[in-house]
Parts: sequence; C-alpha cells; structure tokens
Amino acid sequence: MNKDEIFTWVADLLAEMFELDREKLTLQSNLYADLDIDSIDAVDLAVKLKQMTGRRLQPEVFKAIRTIGDIVDALVGLPAEAVAEQAA
Repeated sequence: MNKDEIFTWVADLLAEMFELDREKLTLQSNLYADLDIDSIDAVDLAVKLKQMTGRRLQPEVFKAIRTIGDIVDALVGLPAEAVAEQAA
C-alpha cells in the first residue's frame, strides 16, 4: 500500500471509531487539538491498529504521534502485508 491508500484506510478508521466527519480529515489533522482525541482514545486507537495490522507500534513511535500523517508514517514502517491485509 502507498501512503495515499494508508491515509484513506486510517481516515476511515478514525471516522468510524470516533464519529468524525471523514471529509474534514487530512494528513495535517492533529489528533488532540483538531479531533479532540484524548489519551484514552489514543490507547484505544493503538489497540485497534494492533488488532488490524497484527503489529504493535513501538511505544516511542506511538508517543510521538500527533497527526494523522504521523500515523500513516508509522504504518508505512510496518511490513506492507500487515497493513494491506486489513485494508482489503
């Protein structure tokens, strides 16, 4: 999957999980300031990403995530088959 496909997958996931307007989500959307995601929501997101990809984001990577683009970049670092399987 390329970055655009991963972004689409992540944006759809965020819209579904947190009842967000999918059309307003961009790579620059800040999870905390723009989307009002709190720390508990962030943990829920990490758990969901692990369930869906079969891979755990390293804690230092997860702590650095601030935007949807950061999530996409972190997922680009995972084996391609892990993300592709869940997006299908």
